[in-house]
Amino acid sequence: MTDNFFGFDDRILALADKAEKNCDFTQIDRIKEYNANKVLSAFMENKVSEQCFYGSSGYGYGDVGRDVLDSVYARVFGTEDALVRHNFVSGTHALSVALWGVLRTGDKIVSVTGKPYDTLEEVIGIAGDKGNGSLMDYGVLYDQVDLLPDGSPDMDSIAHKAKDAKVIYIQRSRGYSLRPSLTVECIGDIAAAAKKANPHVIVMVDNCYGEFVDTKEPAQVGADIIIGSLIKNPGGGIARTGGYIAGRRDLIELCSYRLTCVGMGKEVGCTLAQNREMFLGFFMAPEVVANAVKTAEFASSLYSLLGFECFPKSGEKRSDIITAIRFGDPQLLTAFCCGVQKGSPIDSFVTPEPWDMPGYDSKVIMAAGAFTMGASIELSADAPLREPYAVWMQGGITYSSGKTGILLALKEMCDKGILSPDQFKY
Repeated sequence: MTDNFFGFDDRILALADKAEKNCDFTQIDRIKEYNANKVLSAFMENKVSEQCFYGSSGYGYGDVGRDVLDSVYARVFGTEDALVRHNFVSGTHALSVALWGVLRTGDKIVSVTGKPYDTLEEVIGIAGDKGNGSLMDYGVLYDQVDLLPDGSPDMDSIAHKAKDAKVIYIQRSRGYSLRPSLTVECIGDIAAAAKKANPHVIVMVDNCYGEFVDTKEPAQVGADIIIGSLIKNPGGGIARTGGYIAGRRDLIELCSYRLTCVGMGKEVGCTLAQNREMFLGFFMAPEVVANAVKTAEFASSLYSLLGFECFPKSGEKRSDIITAIRFGDPQLLTAFCCGVQKGSPIDSFVTPEPWDMPGYDSKVIMAAGAFTMGASIELSADAPLREPYAVWMQGGITYSSGKTGILLALKEMCDKGILSPDQFKY
């Protein structure tokens, strides 16, 4: 019946059937059930009530929902405290607040997963103009440890450089690279190595795209502070904006001083009727993340059958919701994004084009027909127009719609004559 709606060639449907049969969703569903129960128990323990959904205005003094939401996040992520706010404008903003919150002049941050994500480079000061107010402008030192050729962390170098570091910075997801995303266990190993060399070092994790993909979060294996965006995994496709910082209580207090002002911190900040969406999104997140992981696994299985290299491969352990597909051809990459856009519930009629996106050093094409603009927990695909002409796709708040979007991307390639169904091997 699917082809009655979208006009899929029978050969595309046959290939999709084979790809789906190669997928095993059993472990994904087990993780989903565990995390759903973890979230439910946190709601119960913190006595979430309808009163928590009422929004405050002005200074936001005594906002019960704001404070309870912080406690729910802390309980689920295994931390002492959390700072969950709708006025974090992006994951990069939350990361910036965390970095500025804990670093001081003369301190050193060491990124141990190579160069950080593009949008963070100007925050640190390794890109952009001097004098813009980056961390390096204020005397914060920067160093990095590149990953080994196989994509694994260089533990010896991490231990060596942790000795005089204030912050060890870990990016869990792959960013615009083809290296493996870090498992929670691997993050635990990095934290242990760093703290053995320097017991006082702060282990900070960019947790974007990774929440609820596993049964544990980085703070449960040694991370001191973790950061993410609510228009990714923990917002469940419902939160319209926001981010979180979770971790040690003393570090969260410092971050809250950076978000508001010293001396007020978490005690102020009105919620403007955003609480209900953030609570509901977090409650739905384990289910939605599972759908996104299933979509990613299906995409990896399907495009592997077509001969394209996928990261991770179908069946490999996943640590985030992202699948990268190396096309090696800008036409294939662009056609893929156009097809994903055509499979979107919003703006399906729009044709995405590469543009100079703020914070990136090359043109970026982005397919994201989402209910919330830029929400990458909803099916989306994006890529910088540069070698190796790979696309990074993520999201899918329902598996059925995510699967259809992936098939429409393939159909677009065929419709443009770049691929031919005659070449498919079943």
